[in-house]
Amino acid sequence: MRRALLALALCCALSLTGCSALLERPYAVVESHTEQPAAGDGSSVQAGTYSELVNAVLFFVSQGTEVGELQLVEYTGDVEEDLNRACLEVATEDPLGAYAVDFIKNQYTRVLTTYEATITISYRRTREQINSLVNVTGTSAIRNEVAEALADYRSEVVLRVGYFTADADAIAQLVRQAYYDAPASAMGMPEFTVSLYPESGSQRIVEILFTYPEEASALRQKRDALQAEVEALMLPLRPQQQSASARRATLFAVAQERIQSAPGGGPSAWDALLGDGADSEGTALAFQLLSGELLVGSTLVEGTLNGEPHFWNQLTEDDGAHYVDLTRSGGGLTYSAADLAELGYVWEGMPVSAENPQ
Repeated sequence: MRRALLALALCCALSLTGCSALLERPYAVVESHTEQPAAGDGSSVQAGTYSELVNAVLFFVSQGTEVGELQLVEYTGDVEEDLNRACLEVATEDPLGAYAVDFIKNQYTRVLTTYEATITISYRRTREQINSLVNVTGTSAIRNEVAEALADYRSEVVLRVGYFTADADAIAQLVRQAYYDAPASAMGMPEFTVSLYPESGSQRIVEILFTYPEEASALRQKRDALQAEVEALMLPLRPQQQSASARRATLFAVAQERIQSAPGGGPSAWDALLGDGADSEGTALAFQLLSGELLVGSTLVEGTLNGEPHFWNQLTEDDGAHYVDLTRSGGGLTYSAADLAELGYVWEGMPVSAENPQ
């Protein structure tokens, strides 16, 4: 029994001696560490390739970061050249950078095998403007967004368009279409500018800035008053209960009684129905508004009369054979294309027979 206890004590002593020797030896623990975007404003990120470098700079822009820290780990390219190229690419070729950034500059230092770069960004847009960008795809979506902005008399609309290869003139045409499609809120075509960022490419940011003829609050009051007037006018007429011919006769009667034309008058349906009279644009918009309420199909036509800009309407229920111009006094209420051509009207899409009346 004593021999067994002695053997056990000897083994324990040898074991403790071995542990002590092991603990006295030097050792090191190596762990990989990946830098992630900061939890707050994303001011520090990591990149290992040129594409990741571009994405990192673009990430700073999307977050509105003014000074961002960037680590280039195991980077094999020309750091100085790639940093300059990435900053320039984001600022001029990427839609968000072209829209939001004034300039981007960088500086870097080398720490062993890692490069630590500081990206400084100066903006010409606020973070609120960047965050309020609306993503759309296609011209129909652009037109819908523009229509909503015009209806509420907003001063700007900025869209990130997924696929758009046209130019600023095409956007201007969409603005005009959206304006004339809503006669109840069309209180005077606003002046507007269209800017594309960048100027070419399939993905761009479209910025449209509007300047209205009056304050937005005054325009909203006019819009609401016009809508109330038309609703009160339509209530006893009950167009849904009338035949197509009866609705058309009602439209002509109401238009002749209520739409006021005046030389040098205003350009809106409000001027024609509630104001002191309207020019051809205003009377045509008023006719469009009433025809829509009375369920009579018509479109607004823009052209010239004796070389001067002029507006009138085309009825669509008879395949567009007849036109209406409430600024004309005397004669009939409707005209054929040949009648208008003979009177000096010219418009896009006019029938060939009308262009060259015999």
